Amino acid sequence: MQQRTRVKKDVLQSSGVSYDLSRVLRANQCSSHVLSTTRTMASAILEMEEDKGRARLSAATMITDRTRLAYVTAAAVGAGTAVFFIWWWWSRKQKYQAPSKWRKVGELSDLATYPVKSLGPIRYTTMECTMLGLRVGWLRDRTLMVIDLDGNFVTGRQLPKMVQVSPSITGSVLTLNAPGMMSVSIDLACIRGKSFRAAVWGQAVAACDCGEEAARWLSRFLLQEDTGLRLVYYPLERPSREIREKNRVFPLTETIDTGAYPDATSYSLINESSVTDLNSRLEEPVTPSNFRANFVVKGAIALEEDIWDWVKIGDVIFRNIKPCTRCIFTTVDPETGKKNPKVEPLKTLKRNNYNNSCLINNINQSKLSELNYRQIMDPDIRPFTGDCPVMGIHLGLRGPNGTVRLGDAVYVGIPNEEETPVISPP
Repeated sequence: MQQRTRVKKDVLQSSGVSYDLSRVLRANQCSSHVLSTTRTMASAILEMEEDKGRARLSAATMITDRTRLAYVTAAAVGAGTAVFFIWWWWSRKQKYQAPSKWRKVGELSDLATYPVKSLGPIRYTTMECTMLGLRVGWLRDRTLMVIDLDGNFVTGRQLPKMVQVSPSITGSVLTLNAPGMMSVSIDLACIRGKSFRAAVWGQAVAACDCGEEAARWLSRFLLQEDTGLRLVYYPLERPSREIREKNRVFPLTETIDTGAYPDATSYSLINESSVTDLNSRLEEPVTPSNFRANFVVKGAIALEEDIWDWVKIGDVIFRNIKPCTRCIFTTVDPETGKKNPKVEPLKTLKRNNYNNSCLINNINQSKLSELNYRQIMDPDIRPFTGDCPVMGIHLGLRGPNGTVRLGDAVYVGIPNEEETPVISPP
């Protein structure tokens, strides 16, 4: 062994390489130490990598858990939204769905249209119900009105003599007659010119001027002047006015109900028995004509119309939109055009108050017995109606166009039986 070592040493020295065994041993020891250290470091690195792996696995697990939670949450939210949507759809359907059962409450005893706002009526035995109101050919309800030179509507409230003007129509020709005046005729088919904006209760509405002859005729009869008033015609086929702010408190009111130039809606109804009830409190009786309604019903219980919801005349379906609030116009005698000196029947209508919140919901017939008389005292409604009493109801057409006739049965809807939706509301 020593010989081989010396030989190896000699060979190394002969090759010019310095060789020191102790140095080699030290090198081996260092190598062992390095190897040991390397192994230790490798083990540490492996442990670190394992820790990182475990951390990554934990993070991945957390991400997976979070993703699962997000999916579950999204699914829950989606399910909740679906439940709410189904509940909302079901509630809306119930709100706007006409009843399937009806009960007869009376008969149609009068059918009137007022082609010019605040002028006299034209009565027919049969009329078509449209979105703009009653119609027979060119004749439509309140599609003409009188305005001042500023474009604001003028009514019998300011000029009571307006009710003495009697309209008639032949084909498309509207003729106006008044005491002491030659008649004047306007061919509605020939009204031309660019439409402009007039105002009804401060709300802009489309209008076409009917010409100088009609304007002069109305000014002379109503103002005893050659100028001051104009006659305008509604040029559209559908309602275009927004709902008055004061009427938005009644939740069933819609833009499609605003008609052409009426104060509130395209249709109104008065109950003969309610007028009889009012007359029992008056010294001088009034007639349904004082209230200028399109439909007059006979045979119904007095004041019951307040709480009707769905109304059917013949086969035409309407909705009770809101009560008719009444003003000074009710005091104008429809024959003479003079105001009642005692402000009747308005004074009596205002006399007794009652809390008739059922006029808003108009579905709870048990509240009928709570009614006293004709002012709304509900604190949520009173700011919008003031001290205006109510008499009659405003209707909105809720089915297809149809025909109504004198003598038609008048029905009110029997509320559909309560049905539980497939999924209960959240």
